[in-house]
Amino acid sequence: MKEKKGKNPKSLKIGSLFAWQSRAVSHGICMMILGYLSIYCTDTLKMDPYLVGMLLVLSKLLDGVTDVFAGYLVDRTNTKIGRGRPYEFCIVGLWFCTWLMYSCSPSWNLAVKCIWVLSSYALVNSIFFTFLNANQTVYMVRAFKYEEQYVALNSYGNIISMVCVAFFNVISPTLVARYAVNASGWSRMIAMIAIPMVIIGLMRFIFVKETNPVDIQSPDGEKTKVRLKDVKTVLTRNPYIYIVALILFIQNFVSNMGVNVYYFTYVAKDLNLMGLVNAAMLLAIPLAAFFPRIIKRFSTGKLILAGCLITAAGYLLNFFAEGNPILLGIAGILYGGGITPISILFPLMIIDCADFNEWKGMQRMEGTLGCVTGLATKIGSALGAGLLGILLSCAGYIGDMAQIPESAIWMIRLLFSIIPMLLWLAVGSSFLFYKLDGMLPKIRRELEERRAQRETDIPG
Repeated sequence: MKEKKGKNPKSLKIGSLFAWQSRAVSHGICMMILGYLSIYCTDTLKMDPYLVGMLLVLSKLLDGVTDVFAGYLVDRTNTKIGRGRPYEFCIVGLWFCTWLMYSCSPSWNLAVKCIWVLSSYALVNSIFFTFLNANQTVYMVRAFKYEEQYVALNSYGNIISMVCVAFFNVISPTLVARYAVNASGWSRMIAMIAIPMVIIGLMRFIFVKETNPVDIQSPDGEKTKVRLKDVKTVLTRNPYIYIVALILFIQNFVSNMGVNVYYFTYVAKDLNLMGLVNAAMLLAIPLAAFFPRIIKRFSTGKLILAGCLITAAGYLLNFFAEGNPILLGIAGILYGGGITPISILFPLMIIDCADFNEWKGMQRMEGTLGCVTGLATKIGSALGAGLLGILLSCAGYIGDMAQIPESAIWMIRLLFSIIPMLLWLAVGSSFLFYKLDGMLPKIRRELEERRAQRETDIPG
């Protein structure tokens, strides 16, 4: 792509910024909807919470196979339109199967309900979400060339998607309270959301092309083929990707427990208050505009570490808040601010890990690295939702305000405060082993030299 004279080639066009984030908006809203699955199954389909939890955990058994396969397939893909770009069409399947998931009839027998929920949830997570996650970084590093563009996409760009998803998070309790009063209401509501989200989700594919060749090439200029043993090499020789995976595991474990709706229903006793707290979290989003400057002075890893500690402080405050809207709002601002750099910047850590691979003489394998973190994301999501159901069942949960026991109330409070606080502190501790930050200046300098030499050596 030719740059206009005098224009900084490392700058990012505003149109590209919005087009790139369109799929992130669609995907993020879909993930928010999945947070209601547990209460949909327990209160609408009248399924036992323990059974619901086990179904969600069972679906993760498929992910270990599909994630590795998806990453390997994306890394091997070479088409006229690119390597990661063709998989953007999975956004259509993601939304269709999400609608199917929330279209189960309460009149069906228990076995049919279980098969329906399990199969549709597995399709969403094990197939469509897997490929969308596997292609994300692969697509980005081939559509954009410079680190400054990656930072802009994952800071300024993510403000766009986070504002949209957060806005949906604010209005979703009202939508659920108004429309999801029965099974047919759930189905209609999801359909109304899904149709525009599919259209928005395809904007990236339409407007963003892959134009940056980064793949290792043979002496004659051809791309070297990715082999199955390259997957094993990367997974055994790159320890840093597992720290990134741990961060995403905990983030999704906590955010997908779906305990919020239980908390505001049975502890705060005001579901509309959940929307106000979600609105308070919006106050942290503008912080993302300062991330590029902070990263230049410190590093991506240190910024995410700070986010882990701030998030832990927010969840600790939840324990003392009960139904107090002021304390809940302050807590929301804290863990909203802490989660923001984690949600926005983790793709940069995947690129760092891919640079490490190339520096060590391995294939970059962004697709495989993305699937390692994707697998952690999905396992965290399912185990969070699954553990919620199991623990609520053990605590004697009954979906009735008049009959719910005190033990269930205490379990909901702990899952909304102390347990996530301890998990985030554990994630913060893992950064003691993340040495890649200090190595990156040397890695990038040497990679630039190698790539320049490679271009010189290619015949013609």
